[in-house]
Parts: sequence; structure tokens; C-alpha cells
Amino acid sequence: MSEFRIHHDVNELLSLLRVHGGDGAEVYIDLLQKNRTPYVTTTVSAHSAKVKIAEFSRTPEDFLKKYDELKSKNTRNLDPLVYLLSKLTEDKETLQYLQQNAKERAELAAAAVGSSTTSINVPAAASKISMQELEELRKQLGSVATGSTLQQSLELKRKMLRDKQNKKNSGQHLPIFPAWVYERPALIGDFLIGAGISTDTALPIGTLPLASQESAVVEDLLYVLVGVDGRYVSAQPLAGRQSRTFLVDPNLDLSIRELVHRILPVAASYSAVTRFIEEKSSFEYGQVNHALAAAMRTLVKEHLILVSQLEQLHRQGLLSLQKLWFYIQPAMRTMDILASLATSVDKGECLGGSTLSLLHDRSFSYTGDSQAQELCLYLTKAASAPYFEVLEKWIYRGIIHDPYSEFMVEEHELRKERIQEDYNDKYWDQRYTIVQQQIPSFLQKMADKILSTGKYLNVVRECGHDVTCPVAKEIIYTLKERAYVEQIEKAFNYASKVLLDFLMEEKELVAHLRSIKRYFLMDQGDFFVHFMDLAEEELRKPVEDITPPRLEALLELALRMSTANTDPFKDDLKIDLMPHDLITQLLRALAIETKQEKAMAHADPTELALSGLEAFSFDYIVKWPLSLIINRKALTRYQMLFRHMFYCKHVERQLCSVWISNKTAKQHSLHSAQWFAGAFTLRQRMLNFVQNIQYYMMFEVMEPTWHILEKNLKSASWTPA
Repeated sequence: MSEFRIHHDVNELLSLLRVHGGDGAEVYIDLLQKNRTPYVTTTVSAHSAKVKIAEFSRTPEDFLKKYDELKSKNTRNLDPLVYLLSKLTEDKETLQYLQQNAKERAELAAAAVGSSTTSINVPAAASKISMQELEELRKQLGSVATGSTLQQSLELKRKMLRDKQNKKNSGQHLPIFPAWVYERPALIGDFLIGAGISTDTALPIGTLPLASQESAVVEDLLYVLVGVDGRYVSAQPLAGRQSRTFLVDPNLDLSIRELVHRILPVAASYSAVTRFIEEKSSFEYGQVNHALAAAMRTLVKEHLILVSQLEQLHRQGLLSLQKLWFYIQPAMRTMDILASLATSVDKGECLGGSTLSLLHDRSFSYTGDSQAQELCLYLTKAASAPYFEVLEKWIYRGIIHDPYSEFMVEEHELRKERIQEDYNDKYWDQRYTIVQQQIPSFLQKMADKILSTGKYLNVVRECGHDVTCPVAKEIIYTLKERAYVEQIEKAFNYASKVLLDFLMEEKELVAHLRSIKRYFLMDQGDFFVHFMDLAEEELRKPVEDITPPRLEALLELALRMSTANTDPFKDDLKIDLMPHDLITQLLRALAIETKQEKAMAHADPTELALSGLEAFSFDYIVKWPLSLIINRKALTRYQMLFRHMFYCKHVERQLCSVWISNKTAKQHSLHSAQWFAGAFTLRQRMLNFVQNIQYYMMFEVMEPTWHILEKNLKSASWTPA
């Protein structure tokens, strides 16, 4: 987490808690910065934390129900949040404060509501509705969600996903299925809801012998298991996203009916899986869901083969209801798992990485049940294949091809030409960003390295170099994370080496930094003597009266006359007359992403009458890709250091000129010269102070730090620490 993100989150929390005054946000920010760890610590066991909160809560059932609901939706960072809440239950002081804070906020909200309703004329109360009428109304409203309304909601969701994807892929519209695919329900493979139980039989089934009833019901069940209504067993209309229910002829023998009800969950699961496959096969749901639906379709085909084999036995008179119950056992477990996964993906509205997280977590939850875990592993491996293809392109070549917005890294349209104008490092931080909900849980620890790997290769690619990782191998999902972790580590090491060599050797990063040091840190002494001798008269003028081209010409002359003429990058140095003094510039930089930013941005730059000496600064032209490192933020810091030291140098020159003018005191008699002694002493003390503070800044602070920087750059290795 970046420093700016910590700053934003702390301010947001203080705002929510309505905390004003006190120590302020800076104290908490510093505390968090000092205590944060460089490694991921969010993988926690939530079971004990969940139990602790349930014991502490006044309504444990509601808490556990809400937790299970959020877990089924694959909510991100749920377990770390529960762990944090469990820790808060142990801190009595914090709990007391939060309770008091909640009470105060409730009182404020009540007061606000009371004041807002005083001026509203409340209409007379309508006639009361009875409980029976209320129940009937509830049933009527519940029935609205069935039939065409469900289709409309699915169509609306597809349209929203399509619009989002088309907005991201401007100029490249994604394909869509024709309307008849959705208008022909017979193509789905699920039940076609008719008028109810068929009445084409001459005799009610209850009048038939037990053997005939069993034979007729077995035939019906074989139909129902493949999504077709039977004569005595038929599917009921769906109520929203609830599981399918069935209507069984009440005239059936009780023992047969009981066995039928045991087999029907397989048909309900088949119905849920079939609808899921049909829905998620639409282009809008992305390649991961497409792959998952295709893998499920393969398993459904196996189910249909089993039913056809059972039908063959039935035609030979070898299939009883008990045998059907026996043969359907393996399929029952498989279809139940598939239906459970389909329901969870639907509830969580999972796409891309969130779908893989759900499948991975479910695979782990089946530890101890080898068959169920093997099934989940098969589905996860199939669903992860398209995701890993995008991942491989990113970490091996620095390219993102993600038309359905499923990958953990998202690309934004930003121009690299604006890096010189942008203080906030937006290009490097925001051109490619992490999408938290699309990070598969098994790649959470490697997310930052995955982002950096692709970024490094992308920088080199932007400079016209085609890069491909030589250790590239296909990444395949496995429960043993080390397999693909090692591959990502190798790709990261290669990308680091390529970018480091490119910047250090081809783009001469160290040489550019030395050039900046010569001018911004006043390392080139003779150049500054020449420049200040030439430009001092011009810089004494008010900043509005200074002619920038004249200053540029004097700078060029000073560069050519001094030893700076040997610097190959001297032409990148430019003059910059700032609209604010140094203190204002520093305050504006500190106000970025704070509440004071807008006020500082609209401050009048002409409140102070600046001289050229106070407004003068250097600027430096940095080309891509060095502008990622020597960016506007870094240059602004160098500028502020330069302005401070430049003004110190100007004060020193002024004191030296006073010393020269004081030489005229020698022509006076010794008695009269005593009057000058106090002034001479003060001038000398001032000169000593200015020279000492310059010496301290340049030789005690900057020079050692610069040597450390150069040493680190020279010893920099592509191997991560």
C-alpha cells in the first residue's frame, strides 16, 4: 500500500468517526508506516475469529448468516476483516469509544431527520392492511420475479457487461449472440414449463399395480433426469434463482413416491447446471466463465450418456427403481457439486479472477474428499487456462490482451508525454493498476510482482525493443502453488535485468543523474560563478520585468565558458521562473491529495512581489523512459533544494561585496575606524554562518548521500533482494 493510500484511508476513517482536533492524521500515518511489514500478512484463519465474534455478538445467528452470505459471494478481504473485528472485541477501550461514537452519530442523524421533517406536511394515514392481505401481496410480488422477468434481468445484466467492455475496448466491439438464441427456450436443454401434469392416461396411476407404477415412474424419471417433463413427474416454474422443484402425482404409492423424491435432487441439480452453462456461454461473461461452462458441459455429457445407458436397461426390463437409485449415486454427488458451484458463481456475480478464487477455495474446502476435490481441480484447471494465457503474455512479453476485463492488471489510457508536467507519478502508478477483485486467491501473494514484471517489459517495449522471456513455460493450475510461483519469479528476475541493463547502459541513467547533480546541487562551482556574474543584474529585477530569452542566452554563455562545456547533457538544462516563492512551492507540494490542495491551487501567485533571484530555478528535460525515474516529483524536489542553496549563495556574494566595500575604512584614522568595528564583526559572523551552513548542506548531507546513491546504482543487480 502506497503512502498516499495510507494517508487517504486514515483521513477517511477519521472523517467517518467524526474525529476532529487531537493529534491529527499525521501521527497515525507515521505509526502505520513504521509498523507495516514488507510481506503479505492478510492470510489468516477466520474460524476462531468468527467463533469469537459470534460469542461476543448479541445476535450470533444474524452474524453467522451474514458471514456465510458474504462468503458465498466470494467477498474480498472478508477473513482479514473478521480477524480485525475479533481483535477489536478484546480491546475494551476501543470498544467503549466506538460505542460512544455510534451513539453520538445516531443522535446527530436523529436531529438531522427531525429538522428535515418539521417542514414537511405528512399526509393522513391510509387505511390499515390486514396480515392476510399483506401475505397475499407478498406472494404476488414474489411471483413477479418468474418467467419473462428473469429473462429481462439476464438481458439487462448482459447489456451492462457489454457496455462496460465496449467502453474499455473502444473501436473494437465484442461479438454477441443473435436474439433467437435467447428467444428459443427449447435450445437450452432445460425444462419447458407446460400446464402441469399430463392427463393423457386412461387410468389414474394409483389404480395400476405396483409393478406398473414403478415401471411408469422409472420411465418418467429417465425423462426428468435430462430436462424433460414426464407424465407423473413435472417441473415447477422457477421462482427467481431458487433451485428447481417438482410436482409428483399424489396418487403414486407412498414407497415409490418417497424414492422418487430422493432421486429428484439430481434432476434439480441438472436443471441448475444446464441453465448456468447456457447463461455463462454468452460472450459478455468472459473467457474464464466460458471455459468453466465448457468443462461443465463435458461432465453433463457424461451424465447424459449414463441416462442413455439406464434407458437401454429399462427397455430390456432390467431397471427397477431401486437399481436406478443405486446407479444414480455417483452422478448425484457430481451434479450436486456442479450445481453448488454454479449457484455460488451466480450469487457472487463472479467474472475472471473472482471465479478462479471461488473454485480454488472450494477445492481446498473438499480436502479429505478425494473425488470431490478431483472434480473441483478439473474444473479449476479448465477455467484457469484462458486466464493463464493472459498472464503468460503479460509476464513474458509485457502485453495485455484482456477483452473481457477479467485479468488482475488493468490498462488505462495515459500519455507518457505528460510525465514532465505531472507531479503525482500518474503514468507509472496508474497506466497499469491492480484490480483487487480479479486477483485469484492463489496469486494474491504474487500480485505485486506480476504487476511489476509486465510493467518492466512494457517500458522496454515502448522504446521499440521486442522482448520475450527466454525461460517462458506454460503455467498450469495446481494446488502446489510453488510450481507457478517459481515461474513468475523467473519472469520477474528476467524483466528486472532487462530494464536495469536498458536504463543503465543504453539510456545512461547514472550520467544523467550526475548532470543533474552538477546544476541542481551546485556541484559545478566555476559555472555558477560565471553565471551569477553574468545574470546577477538581470535577476535583481522584479520577475515580471525579466526577459526569459535573455536569461537563456546568459545561461548558454556560462555553460560554454566553464568546465560544464564538457557535459554531454548540458543542453537539457533550462531556465524556469517560478510563480511562487520557495515556501509556497513547498506548501503546495505538501498539500497534494489533502483537503488544502484546492485552496492552495487557487491561491493568488502574485500576493508577493518576487524578484528574479527569489523566483529563479533550473528545469531539466528528461526523455522517455528516464522520465519514469527522473519524473516531475523528483525534479521538483531537486528544484526546491536548488532554490534554497542558490539564495544562500546569493546572500554569501552580497556579504562578500560588503566586505570589499568595507576596505575603504582603511583610509580613515584609527580613532574613527573604531566606530566600524561592531558592523565589521556582525558582517563577518553573518558570512561565517552562511558559509558554514552551505558547507554543512553540501558536504555533510548531500555529498555522503549522493555517494551512497551512486554506490547502490553501481551495485544494483537484477536479482531481487
